[in-house]
Amino acid sequence: MTYPLLDQIQEPSDLRKLAIDSLPALAQEIRDRIIDVVSKNGGHLSSNLGITELTIALHYVFDFSKDRLLWDVGHQCYPHKLLTGRHRKFDRLRQAGGISGFPSTHESPYDQFQVGHAGTAIATAVGLARGDGLLEQNTRVAAVVGDASIVNGLAFEGLNQAGLLKRQLLVILNDNQWGISPTQGAMAEHLAKFRVGGFYEGIKSEVKKMLSRVPLVGKPMYQALTAIKEGLKTTLSPHQIFEQMGFIYVGPTDGHDIAHLIELLTILKDVEHPVLLHVHTQKGKGAEWACAEPCKFHSPMPFVVTAGKAEIKKNNGKEWTTAFADALLERAAKNPRLVAMTAGMPDGTGLAKVRDAYPRQVIDVGIAESCLVTMAAGMAKAGLRPICAVYSTFLQRALDQIWQEVALQGLPVIFCIDRAGLVGGDGAVHHGFMDIAYLRPLPGMVLMAPADESELGAALDWALAHDKPCAIRYPRDNVPKIHWGNSPAFELGVSKILRDGHDATILAYGSTAAAAMEAAELLGVQGFDVGVVNARFAKPIDRNMLRTVLNEDRPVVTVEDHSLINGFGSAILEAAQEEGLHSHRIVRIGLPPDRLIAQGSRKGQLAEVGLDAAGIAQKLASLLVLSSNLQSQRSIRSRTGTRQSQDSGLRTIPTRE
Repeated sequence: MTYPLLDQIQEPSDLRKLAIDSLPALAQEIRDRIIDVVSKNGGHLSSNLGITELTIALHYVFDFSKDRLLWDVGHQCYPHKLLTGRHRKFDRLRQAGGISGFPSTHESPYDQFQVGHAGTAIATAVGLARGDGLLEQNTRVAAVVGDASIVNGLAFEGLNQAGLLKRQLLVILNDNQWGISPTQGAMAEHLAKFRVGGFYEGIKSEVKKMLSRVPLVGKPMYQALTAIKEGLKTTLSPHQIFEQMGFIYVGPTDGHDIAHLIELLTILKDVEHPVLLHVHTQKGKGAEWACAEPCKFHSPMPFVVTAGKAEIKKNNGKEWTTAFADALLERAAKNPRLVAMTAGMPDGTGLAKVRDAYPRQVIDVGIAESCLVTMAAGMAKAGLRPICAVYSTFLQRALDQIWQEVALQGLPVIFCIDRAGLVGGDGAVHHGFMDIAYLRPLPGMVLMAPADESELGAALDWALAHDKPCAIRYPRDNVPKIHWGNSPAFELGVSKILRDGHDATILAYGSTAAAAMEAAELLGVQGFDVGVVNARFAKPIDRNMLRTVLNEDRPVVTVEDHSLINGFGSAILEAAQEEGLHSHRIVRIGLPPDRLIAQGSRKGQLAEVGLDAAGIAQKLASLLVLSSNLQSQRSIRSRTGTRQSQDSGLRTIPTRE
């Protein structure tokens, strides 16, 4: 596929050399490029197709080599990447060694922040605007915010601060009625009023007429914009929430009319006052199949387009998310007090399937995780059994509410933590590497991780039967196809032996049990007899099991898809020390601290950090060889009464025998 216009653009200054009437053709090339790459690699599609013209207009009007451009929810940055020197690298999108699917300060000076969580751009923009002002930097600041992000509490806090600025700041509300799923809440309904009623095109034409009379600089510009605003009040509500927060409100305007966007942005870029430009776009624009199912094609797996239709390639196996949805469906049918909740992710967490069957038992609060948890606490207090289905990376945003409103009150809210551990192509911004660390210190919190699908149901059953705050974590992966015998009901703090062994023991937490079992088999071929324990709980720890494995003179290896800092292995070490056991025999395998794991396949990432079967086996084999050497040395010392002499490079130390 050829890209005559896009191939000319090495940086945004090349874009500004193109005639405005050629830009729609450029937009089509960008869409073609995105569809081609995402169809092969997977990634975020619909949102990027929808924001293409707006991105072109922004780079055409602003000079972001010195001005500031901030993306709220970084997954909408693909057109931006193509216009800022990454067109030729784009084939490696979300691949190991390639470019990130989110803004990355490591890739380009045009990316201000690495960002994958919603709601942050306005507050960050205010900080940049204030910082540049205090340092007397002559920069413009623009923040692009999705309509689903604007409902986030932090976005409102940012708007509140932005209204106090006495300088330029442009916030662009990209209104497509969708976040990942349809935008939720009263704010969404408020914005919807500006898309209906037949007056939209009339506003656009009136703004075009008025723009031709607007001065380009200084106070006259501000006065002219105020006149535009007043002139539109016969059509728009005079009580715009944005105006009340100190913004000049302009819009809504067509987000796919590049020439008109350039006109507007040229006027608005130098207004010495916060401005909110309300842009209406279509998620999936340019691909009818994506427009028809924007949620399905928000972040699809690789797909094939034939005869105007797109078919997503099927995953070989059953995903943990699907297993969770099936387990929840079964329990929702039996328990009318069960209410499943999510924060803007009904499809991603599997709750859409439950909602279709039991709509009264599913609530989507939109991108508002703190609100989600606090609402769940209120519902639990009222006597319901709320289940919060949230990605691990997003649950971080509600830590204070988990503590104050749930754990402190001892309320039985269940957190079902999807995408725990390494997540593949989304990379560092979405890895769920710290949920054990921030939940484990909370008094009364129970932490569980199932090893297979049957255990997921058993963990849910335990959580629903007990009046304790609980968390159940599982990865973005397929559930194991093999089940290791019967899965008895969960008992608080009780593990399960999957395999006996005399040379060493692997303590596996959750989904790592499958790799641990495979590693034990690999070690068996080498002549080592290794046991595997499915821990089930990271809090409380099975201390009876721990006494058994640590009273034997053999290595014990903990395995977890989580940071080594304050994770499952740390919990094992702490428990061993408290019990007076041989904690020096414990070796931990997990995600390395102070290191970001870049985008790539989840399989490749697990191998990179030694969490696949081969990596676990290699680590344990080296420990067993070392242990065997130490045993031999002890045997020699017991016969000679001394340690090895200085001839071997070691000090001569009398033995204790």
